Amino acid sequence: MLKTPEQWLDEVAPEKSQGIFKLFLGYAPGVGKTYSMLSEALRRSSRGEDVVVGVVESHGRKATAELAAKLEAIPRKKLEYKGTIFEEMDVDAILARKPQIALIDELAHTNIDGSKHRKRYEDVLVLLNNRIDVLSTMNVQHIESLGPTIQQITGVQVRETVPDWVMQRVDEVVMADVTPQALQKRMQRGDVYPTDRAERALSHFFKPGNLIALRELALRQVTQVVDRSLDAYLDKDEVHQAASVRERIAVGISSNPAAQYLIARGSRMARAIDGDFYVVYVDIGMDTRPEDQRTLNENIRFAENLGAHVVRVKGRGKRVAEEMANFVRENHVTQVIFGRSARTGWQKYLYMKAILKFLQEAPGVDVHIVTQEVR
Repeated sequence: MLKTPEQWLDEVAPEKSQGIFKLFLGYAPGVGKTYSMLSEALRRSSRGEDVVVGVVESHGRKATAELAAKLEAIPRKKLEYKGTIFEEMDVDAILARKPQIALIDELAHTNIDGSKHRKRYEDVLVLLNNRIDVLSTMNVQHIESLGPTIQQITGVQVRETVPDWVMQRVDEVVMADVTPQALQKRMQRGDVYPTDRAERALSHFFKPGNLIALRELALRQVTQVVDRSLDAYLDKDEVHQAASVRERIAVGISSNPAAQYLIARGSRMARAIDGDFYVVYVDIGMDTRPEDQRTLNENIRFAENLGAHVVRVKGRGKRVAEEMANFVRENHVTQVIFGRSARTGWQKYLYMKAILKFLQEAPGVDVHIVTQEVR
C-alpha cells in the first residue's frame, strides 16, 4: 500500500505531543535572564521560526525594552480589580495565534483575580500542552522547596513560588550568570534599580554573602536538570549503569509550621541522590485544635507540592517512635529526618527518649537530626 505524503512526513518528522519548555534561570534580579531569553528568541526568529512575546517585563531597562520591540507581541488582556485596570498575558489569544514559540517572562508571577489561571506557570503548561514551545525566566528563590533556605540566607520570605513538580517539566535550563561582584557594579550604576532603591538593596538582599549563596543554589538546580537529561538519554538508548540500591528518604512531621523546613531539606536530599521521598505523619490524636489542623494541612500541601509521597499512619496511644520504626522497616527506608525543636527541660528528655526508642525499634537506617526554628 502506497503511503501518502503526510504519512511520509510523519515518519521523517513525527508531530511532537507537547511543547519544549526552556527556562532561563537566575540567582537574583539583574543577572540578565530576560535579555538572554530575548536574544535567543531573536536568533531563532532570524532563522525563520515563528516567535511571539506573550509577556515580557522590562522593568524600565532600556536594552531589554529595545530587544522586546523587535518581536511580535500578543496584546495583553485588560482586567479590572478593585477599581484599577491591570494587564495580564492573554493565553487564549496566544493559542489562537498558534506560534511555534512563546516568550513568557517571570514564571512565578501571580495573576490578578479574574484571570484564566491563578499562576503564570499554569498558563505556560496550557501552552506546552498545545504543542507551543515556551521560553521563560525565573530566579532560583522562587522554587518552592528552597523557600525556608532562602529565608534563612537573606531574611526575606518569598511569597511567589513555583512548585518543584513544575521544575520537573523543564526540558532545558540556561543559567543567566554574572559574578556577584559584576552584579553589584550593575546595581551601583543604576542598571537594575533606580539609584536610591539600589543603595538599599545593596545593603540587604544584594549583600555579597547572600549573592554567593544564591548563585550556588542556582548552579545546583542547573546540575539537577542536566543530570535528569542524562538519565533520560541513558534510558532512551538502553544504556544501563550498574544496578544499585535506590535510596529512600522519610521525614517525620507534626503540625508544627517549622516542619516545612524539614520537608524542604528532605526534598533536596532526595533529589540530590535521585531517591524516593516520603513525608510521614503519625496521628496519635494530639492535633485536634482547628489551628493545629490548619498548619498540619499546610505542611501536607507543601510536601505534595515538592513531590513527596505523603503517608498518614494511625498511631496507637503515644507510640510515635514505634510507628515510625514500623514504617521504615516495611517500606525499606534508608534515611530518616527528624526535627529538633525541644531543647530544654522535660520536653528535651521526652524527645531524646523517643529518638532512642526509634533507634531500638528501627532496622539499620541513617538518622538525621535537624534543628528547627521554634515557632
